[in-house]
Amino acid sequence: MRDFDTIAAIATPPGESGVALIKISGTDAKTIVSEIFKMKTGGIFLNSRPWTMHYGHILEHDSGDVIDEVVVSYFMAPKSYTAEDVVEITCHGGYASTRRILEQVMVMGARPAAPGEFTKRAFLNGRIDLAQAEAVIDIINAKTDQSMRTAMAQSQGRLSREISTIREKLLNMLAFIEVTVDFPEDDLESATAEKVKDNALEIVEKIESLLKTSGEGKIIRDGLRTVIAGKPNVGKSSLLNTLLMENRAIVTDVPGTTRDVIEEYLNLDGIPIILVDTAGIRDTQDIVERIGVDISKQKLVEADLVLFMLDRSRPIDNEDLEIITRLENNRYIVLLNKTDLEDRLDYDHPILQDAIQVSATNGFGISELKKRIKDMFFDGTVKAGEYSVSNDRHKEALMRANESLKDALAALKGNMQLDVVSIDLSTAWSYLGEITGDTLQEDLIDKIFSDFCVGK
Repeated sequence: MRDFDTIAAIATPPGESGVALIKISGTDAKTIVSEIFKMKTGGIFLNSRPWTMHYGHILEHDSGDVIDEVVVSYFMAPKSYTAEDVVEITCHGGYASTRRILEQVMVMGARPAAPGEFTKRAFLNGRIDLAQAEAVIDIINAKTDQSMRTAMAQSQGRLSREISTIREKLLNMLAFIEVTVDFPEDDLESATAEKVKDNALEIVEKIESLLKTSGEGKIIRDGLRTVIAGKPNVGKSSLLNTLLMENRAIVTDVPGTTRDVIEEYLNLDGIPIILVDTAGIRDTQDIVERIGVDISKQKLVEADLVLFMLDRSRPIDNEDLEIITRLENNRYIVLLNKTDLEDRLDYDHPILQDAIQVSATNGFGISELKKRIKDMFFDGTVKAGEYSVSNDRHKEALMRANESLKDALAALKGNMQLDVVSIDLSTAWSYLGEITGDTLQEDLIDKIFSDFCVGK
């Protein structure tokens, strides 16, 4: 897994910008840049001190022509992002300058970095563990301050410390069992079994406490997929525009105006909402509209939350009832739109008991809607940085570890031999190690880092 050749990549997005950054990491990073960098002071970059910045020009190696005016920074191992020697070249943004500088770095011996390879090297060199490495991509993808704070807490080792503490306790339990098994003449088995039981119960309680944060944590990390559903012309697109505070969707009095799915991000008091406006669900002979209706039905299946809109100026009809039957497996909020018109709904229908009166055009009821969403998913309060588990991989590992611990407790209750109990404890220890990367297979580690962008 360890490949110590020198790598390089453009670390900033492509396109026109004020500045761009080219990152080089590896044993030869400083030597490579010294060959093409002329310092303005006349000094030699190879002799420069670490953690300093130098102004000058990048030259084409063969011709000596100036490519760009740059600032070059040098970070010496192990106090760098990758725990290797790292050189960063800050040049003017744009395609031509960055590409030409990167080409010269390659000519001098570096190779292109693979996606996520800089962070992978930080992990392989022991500067961060796998949970912290995965938090890097969460920081990049964060859509709200809350999701940013949660990702930063993980990148600083919040979850890793808790997992390490649990694994250390499991290791001590395994050592205690081994001593007891190796010295049966001391008659310690009963006392050891009781101690292992107490510790296992304590760890199960801790793991289940972590798992309780996973639902909210996943929403903070990935966003709450919220589908606005209803039959045509009930005000779905108007609600989308009101929530976004911009005219994102076309709104007309003609039923069936929305024929495709519109997705937008909304920051709801720190909760990242993936807001999905769908085509009105109804029977139609229009081929294009029918495709949109089929997509709308699929989006209902995928939704974390459905905002089911009814036009309160019209009685509930068969089209509404068909949508209601599709909500049986969803978490949903019923919105009664068009409060400015005469109310013609029959409130005996059970789905209307907790409905919210709204106006998608003037914003009436939107505050109540936001409060309802927070109450439904976060018990009314979104707590800054308190969601330890936000990654599906981490959740699965915790669940498997918890199952193994419960198997160990069942074995203890059944008065089984301690060396049998130790197998379940060892399995739990291994599952928890997958979170930090201590016991994860190489191909899975490669897959995790392949999802990163090049240059990170």
